[in-house]
Amino acid sequence: MLHHARPFVAKGRPAPSGAAAGLLSLGVLLIALLLQTAPLRAEVLLRDPDIEHSLNALARPVLTAAGLSPSQIRILIIKDSSLNAFVIDGRAIFIHSGLVLKLKSAAQLQAVIAHEAGHIANGHISRRLSNVRSARSAAGLGLALSLLAGAAGGSKAGAGVAIGATSSARRVLLAHTRGEESAADQSSARYMARAGIDPKAMVEVLEMFRGQEALSVGHQDPYMLSHPLTRDRLRAAMAYAASYRPTGKPDPKAAYWFARARGKLGAFLRGSTWALREAKKAPSEDIRLMMTAIAYHRIPKPQKAIRTIRQLAAKRPRDAYVYDLMGQILLESRQTGPAAQAYRRAVALAPKEPLIAAGYGRALLAQNTGASTRKALSVLESARARDPRDARLLRDLALAYAKTGHNGMASLATAERFALQGNLTDAGLHAKRAADLLPRGSVGWNRAQDVLRAAEQFAKRRKRP
Repeated sequence: MLHHARPFVAKGRPAPSGAAAGLLSLGVLLIALLLQTAPLRAEVLLRDPDIEHSLNALARPVLTAAGLSPSQIRILIIKDSSLNAFVIDGRAIFIHSGLVLKLKSAAQLQAVIAHEAGHIANGHISRRLSNVRSARSAAGLGLALSLLAGAAGGSKAGAGVAIGATSSARRVLLAHTRGEESAADQSSARYMARAGIDPKAMVEVLEMFRGQEALSVGHQDPYMLSHPLTRDRLRAAMAYAASYRPTGKPDPKAAYWFARARGKLGAFLRGSTWALREAKKAPSEDIRLMMTAIAYHRIPKPQKAIRTIRQLAAKRPRDAYVYDLMGQILLESRQTGPAAQAYRRAVALAPKEPLIAAGYGRALLAQNTGASTRKALSVLESARARDPRDARLLRDLALAYAKTGHNGMASLATAERFALQGNLTDAGLHAKRAADLLPRGSVGWNRAQDVLRAAEQFAKRRKRP
């Protein structure tokens, strides 16, 4: 369920314990070390359970071939029309929305994933992170948590994570050497062949960037800055593609997952005219109906959108992501009761999907009754326990806390949301309020202290010459 909002990330229940509480504490303290006085560049991390499910299905055979755990590495989309892909740590591969929409096949997207997997498997990222302080990288708390625990969290697409960085520090952190690029290219060809994917797709992707090395830096796509392309590298990649022939069994549904992810992403980002035109070319009826429903919703023509999404649900009655989209369309059409019912169905079909549960909690909260608000609080707390990095959820959670009289927890949720946005000044103000309201020594009070310490260290760093 695609959302557009200011960049933020975080999720959490009132009293996380053990590793979860320690992780948040370490993340808050780390950000105080990473933040600099330079202006932050915030990027929106698009979150959608359907798109991520499709992307993870495409990534699974490639990551397995690389010896990596598909359950530990998420494929996440950055809302950016430029072409780029990168890794920050070993827990997530970030791909710009512009690159996903530019690519023409599942194999090309899998080639991008395989290349980034090569950087992870070959240890390029871990070596760079050991020097992150000397790189003077500036980051929001969302990045710090990504470094520590993987960027597996977030709300529906568009809610996003703040990954703030000065452009110069970002290049130092993400740029790869020519040797690393060559090693990742060779590894990706090997992974693709093992997964039954033709490595020629890797060359097709590189060909997209051919000629950009002659452009000024300001006109090059970011991929060229973080993944330098030379004629020698392209020739070597062609040789790798010719050397490694597919040996594994290809996934017969790869084209479907690619079309589904790309279709939904484009329908939300490129507008209704594009969606209605491209829907006619969709490889399956369900993707056509999905794109059409989104287009009508965005025009807006709510009745047509609702009628179309119900047609889709009739064709795919066991598809949780269809009901998630139905819930979004109904909720944004101010039909809160039917929206909650759709989300309830989605949760029943995918009980372990926190992004869907967050939507259900949002719909319950919108009904604005005492019973629905209490239920929303329970649902949102449960969702946050599974995914503690969703700022849209934190906003909803703060509202639910406030409506049920838990003002201290409401302030804490707000403080953590601002912290994960990289706005440590406002985070500190709300954390101070939370600390004054919560019982001293409680888990919530300790979390407020973590945010306060990060805010104080950030303030001191800003005062330095």
